[in-house]
Amino acid sequence: MTNVKSYIESIKDQIDRRDPNQTEFQEAVFTVLDSLEPTLEAHPEYVKSNLLAQLVEPERAIQFRVPWQSDDGQFNVNRGFRVQFNSAIGPYKGGLRLHPSVNLSVVKFLGFEQILKNSLTGLPIGGANGGSDFDPKGKSDSEIMRFCQSFMTELQRHIGPDLDVPAGDIGVGGREIGYLFGAYKRLNGYQNGVLTGKGLTFGGSLARTEATGFGLLYYTNAMLKAQGDTLTGKKIKISGAGNVATYAIQKATELGAKVITVSDSNGYIYDPKGIDYKVVQQIKEVERGRIREYADRVASAEYHGGSVWDFDVDYDIALPCATQNEINKDQAKLIVKDGVKYVCEGANMPSYPDAIAIYRDGDILYGPAKAANAGGVAVSALEMSQNSERLAWSFETVDNRLQDIMEDIFTKSEAADKKYHLDKDYQAGANIAGFEKVAEAMMAQGLV
Repeated sequence: MTNVKSYIESIKDQIDRRDPNQTEFQEAVFTVLDSLEPTLEAHPEYVKSNLLAQLVEPERAIQFRVPWQSDDGQFNVNRGFRVQFNSAIGPYKGGLRLHPSVNLSVVKFLGFEQILKNSLTGLPIGGANGGSDFDPKGKSDSEIMRFCQSFMTELQRHIGPDLDVPAGDIGVGGREIGYLFGAYKRLNGYQNGVLTGKGLTFGGSLARTEATGFGLLYYTNAMLKAQGDTLTGKKIKISGAGNVATYAIQKATELGAKVITVSDSNGYIYDPKGIDYKVVQQIKEVERGRIREYADRVASAEYHGGSVWDFDVDYDIALPCATQNEINKDQAKLIVKDGVKYVCEGANMPSYPDAIAIYRDGDILYGPAKAANAGGVAVSALEMSQNSERLAWSFETVDNRLQDIMEDIFTKSEAADKKYHLDKDYQAGANIAGFEKVAEAMMAQGLV
């Protein structure tokens, strides 16, 4: 075993000892560490300075209680989290997730992934993430407002426009960001750069809602173009029915592809004539309904219970846009069987490691989440720039910047892949490209 391999294994052993039950965090970190061997061989100074031990340990992890009162008068207590993982290249930046699955492991995995994702954008933002195990589903607006106000009462101690700038994630949309911003403003005065994903009337950016979905397609399109291929006429399977999925459907359709599925946690829609994103938008964003209602409104559509990744149909591109670990080994085998040539991730870490290995064995080109879904945080950073300038850019200006950033992310990943002869392993290419920028900044700043 080489010195570099031994070093990587020692870091993995250290994590296993310190965080034995943090499976999501271990999955994210181990996948990255295993891909960094070529750059560590080229930069022995990283090993000498024990850089990886610094990289995998958060600069700060905060856990707090969030008491709130429901409409029926009951008192409830949830857990809140903020993990400020790395600030080497800029202030902490990352989402807030409200979902029953949220725990320290999930928040650490998201924060760690955010370090490299943010680095890949080329923008000066570090990595963080946070949230709560509060479930907004079925809650009234008043209950969500009271929860957000209580959550921000503690979170506001740890964030600021030049320190840590949270954004939305699963369960946190424009409504929740509005309540969070209002609570922060009451305690600290108006600082519109403290949160992103805000409403347009109080410092938000045009194209922010569409950013992750649009960015996913810009990245996917760049990957296809590098192979001499095009999106025109391609059939796409998409999971999820939130912002990412909805606007991925819109942009895919605009670029000449046909999206044939959309899903939520109960089941999925199959429409061989192509999913209409406006119907999805009406059901999920306006009515806050379930995706099965799509089949009641579109004659060509069918609704099925279960996972969309168990649905056997011929198609060309898979875009998982729901949540982490939604594609397992057997589902990945079905993806290969169905003739898929490209998998690009709109959700964070939706594919298990053994599923990713099957993509590779099946000659599927794979765009990992940290690269393919970076559009949301990219436009969040552009929102920060607009807030600093006290300006609002046009939709076209933001969208053009987003397209440039996503194409550049693929270019960086491809360049690292070629530099280290990785045989179109764009996951390793993205990990290395993101890591090298952060590593250089950390080395320059010393042990801080």
